[in-house]
Amino acid sequence: MNSSIKNVVLVHGGFVDGSGWEKVYGILRGKGFHVSIVQNPTTSLADDVAATNRVLDQQDGPTVLVGHSYGGVVITEAGNHPKVASLAYIAAFAPDEGESVAALIANPPPGAAVPPILPPRDGFLLLDRAKFAESFAGDLDPKLAEFRANSQVPWGVAALEGKVTKPAWRGKSSWYLVSTEDRMIPPPAQQMMSKRIGASVSEVKGSHAIYESQPAAVATVIENASRGIR
Repeated sequence: MNSSIKNVVLVHGGFVDGSGWEKVYGILRGKGFHVSIVQNPTTSLADDVAATNRVLDQQDGPTVLVGHSYGGVVITEAGNHPKVASLAYIAAFAPDEGESVAALIANPPPGAAVPPILPPRDGFLLLDRAKFAESFAGDLDPKLAEFRANSQVPWGVAALEGKVTKPAWRGKSSWYLVSTEDRMIPPPAQQMMSKRIGASVSEVKGSHAIYESQPAAVATVIENASRGIR
């Protein structure tokens, strides 16, 4: 591998766990990267940043920190860790100081799909299982999409409302993959956020679960981030 950065840390978003990164993990491992996957509790932003920092502490050098969806909020805060050299956002939220997912989704673009988030129970959120595939995983094999729907990880309201205090993208280079058929984070919102943070942007046709449906494209963005290719 001809790369200046050999470590990659992958951070999942809400409603899912780290197992969805399996194909991206395999591609990157095949190219010689050392890949670690964070299992966020998704209970609060502080807890998820702490979980990510524990994994970053174990890295032996410069690292590309990658986040999908809500994982983008996590890496925006955890990316201040001294071992993080660059950031990669995969169909992810990229908040500014004082912003949360709750703030970023408060005013969706006209006509945008609205995620089928059910009312909170005991401080946690789930997606409507019957609408999960259409909204989150429209281009996955139907059986896999059904499994993801039925194995959801409850997402804490405290995570949804967690505010970034110091955006790492202000001091570190970032890459962003826009999923053009995303029905969870509207593509125009992704384009706005990627432009705002000054990211190197790629656009790929895919659902919100693009990290599973288009793993090669996702791996390419991460590899570009490792090499500083913009």
